[in-house]
Amino acid sequence: MAGIMSAVPLLFDRKVVLVTGAGGGLGRAYALLFAERGASVVVNDLGGDIKGGGKSSSAADRVVEEIRAKGGNAVASYDSVEEGEKIVQTALDAYGKIDIIVNNAGILRDRSFARISDLDWDLIQRVHLRGSFKVTRAAWNHMKNQKYGRIIMTASTSGIYGNFGQANYSAAKLGLLGLANTLAIEGRKYNIQCNTIAPTAGSRLTQTILPQDILDAFKPEFVAPLVVWLCHESCQENGSLFEVGAGWIGKLRWERTLGAIVRQKNQQMTPEAVRDNWEQICDFDNAIKPKSYQDTFYEVLNKLGTNQEISTNPTSGPVQTSTSNVNPVEAIGKKMPSIVYTYTHLQPILYALGVGMTTKDPDHLKFLFERNEEFSCLPTFGVIPAQSGMFDLASVPGLIIDFTKVLHGEQYLELYKPLPTSGTLKSECTIADILDKGSGAVILVDIHTYNGGDLVCYNQFSLFAVGAGGFGGKRMSDKVKVIVHPPNRPPDAVMSDVTSINQAALYRLNGDWNPLHIDPSFAAVGGFRQPILHGLCSMGFAARHVLKQYANNDVTKFKAIKVRFAKPVIPGQTLETEMWKEGNRIHLQTKVKENNEVVLTGAYVDLEDTVYKPRDNGTDMQREELQSDVVFTEISRRIKDVGREMVKKVNAIFQWDITKEGRTAAQWTIDLKNGSGELYQGAARHQADTTFTLSDEDFMQIVSGKLNPQKAFFSGKLNIKGNIMHSQKLEVILKDYAKL
Repeated sequence: MAGIMSAVPLLFDRKVVLVTGAGGGLGRAYALLFAERGASVVVNDLGGDIKGGGKSSSAADRVVEEIRAKGGNAVASYDSVEEGEKIVQTALDAYGKIDIIVNNAGILRDRSFARISDLDWDLIQRVHLRGSFKVTRAAWNHMKNQKYGRIIMTASTSGIYGNFGQANYSAAKLGLLGLANTLAIEGRKYNIQCNTIAPTAGSRLTQTILPQDILDAFKPEFVAPLVVWLCHESCQENGSLFEVGAGWIGKLRWERTLGAIVRQKNQQMTPEAVRDNWEQICDFDNAIKPKSYQDTFYEVLNKLGTNQEISTNPTSGPVQTSTSNVNPVEAIGKKMPSIVYTYTHLQPILYALGVGMTTKDPDHLKFLFERNEEFSCLPTFGVIPAQSGMFDLASVPGLIIDFTKVLHGEQYLELYKPLPTSGTLKSECTIADILDKGSGAVILVDIHTYNGGDLVCYNQFSLFAVGAGGFGGKRMSDKVKVIVHPPNRPPDAVMSDVTSINQAALYRLNGDWNPLHIDPSFAAVGGFRQPILHGLCSMGFAARHVLKQYANNDVTKFKAIKVRFAKPVIPGQTLETEMWKEGNRIHLQTKVKENNEVVLTGAYVDLEDTVYKPRDNGTDMQREELQSDVVFTEISRRIKDVGREMVKKVNAIFQWDITKEGRTAAQWTIDLKNGSGELYQGAARHQADTTFTLSDEDFMQIVSGKLNPQKAFFSGKLNIKGNIMHSQKLEVILKDYAKL
């Protein structure tokens, strides 16, 4: 289907396109491409300079002549965008209608905020924001009457992220995004679609900001195809924002924390309540991606009481107190009844079938046939003897919660030796910790499983009790087995399996009898259109993908797995596991192939040493020595001397992925957020604020001052993931604390 679609050109025959600011740069590229695709184009350009001064017809005329010379159809418009009616009338006079508007005209009057004059401010707003409003309003009723319209607003990364010296420009550009979002809503029923782009391209406006070699890589022609696609009648995108430049396109969307309700109905809301809930208010764990404000605020009103009963904020009354029935002092450390699990070879075989193993694959027989000479338990079978520990929380004092609202959030499993294929295992269960996430409580259940006197495996079940938060407990714990995000590069390996329509029905025979996975009516109560797959079943699929890809199904090589359950899976969907190898750690994420939704995230499998062997002299040959090693060694030495001071200054965690010949050769983490600061080899133990990926050679070029970091970033030599603003703090570290 994709091949067929790619063969169908996007044409604009009988469509009329108006492009403002089309005398050069981006506008010219848009006008030429639309005309090439058959559109009649109104080329609008006042012909002034980049600061808004002057006027000339030559810029628009040149583009019109260029279009006509190629056999296209175009007319010129020399009016200011503040005279939108005149510009639209030009289209109506020449072609009788208006179908598409690309609001592109703009000027710059850059000043630091303290130096911006009223004129600097007003001119920017008049051209960018008011000009786009005037042109669009003049065409709006024509589009409504013909039941068709496509509108592009041009925002900027300066408006999205801010940029020094562009307060006036940033404000206008983000204002255009708000205008576009509303037009998308109002125009939807008339088949009028409005989208926003934030382009980075070489033009009159950017030549004062970007160096020439960067401008050459950001040609306007690398932006125009996105605009043309968004304006085509077959494109149904509406109300979206895209960053675009250098041939790359990315769609942006908002992310919002779950937040915190800091008052109760008819009770006082205080600054202290805001302060005390600040960490939860700003916690992006389990963040949502809202499409409107209504969903959240209706939920808040429902939690506080009915809409009619909500009163204005009272001026007096008691400070809000928690109504939670969780008492962490009573619950933490409490042991639950021991679990005794007796099984034969039948249970490991049933588990293997439950996580998708099949006799079609000869490699799977060692897990399915009890007489196979290598008959083994899959490593993740280790969750089965321990899983009933999730269901014994009712016996724990201080833990009075609604167990119908307990969700399985994360899972960690560590094996100390291969699991026996039959026998009796005994598991000891303890409440390791309870965290207050405001909207709920996270309960960490540690379960150690023994075969006789030998410790066989350890599980940590991370359970989220919806509505059980607000008891005043801590939000973080050093007992949590944390997730780790994958490297910022394409996966090293991908493996997929189609789940059976009966996968959940089969997996539940391992002892998880929750009707959510089998009963359609029960699933509907939970908000699902049909029964969903067990999260631990998805984990089993991912684990065996890793085991096959990197350990040749050798269970003795499996050490540990950690996953976060992000989205539900419907039986019958395809599970696709992406894998990244970093030493003996295999990072992974699992997606549903049909909809590309990530269902397991922040996941990894740790394997026993399968790659590196000891040198003859007995020392470990970890990897080839890199040039960058000496820099990180020096940084480590200096951090030991001044780490505590650096933590106060920087307060961030940086991870470096150093590559060689296109593969990750080393990882280093500079932790200047926790304790007195440290540098260590390997992936970040806590969530990295910023991750840098670059080659060993380019790293040395940057540190020695031979390669400008900004140029390295724009040229693709330096990839940055996370908070890019934190990267500015690295200059202090590399310059002051790594002088070689």
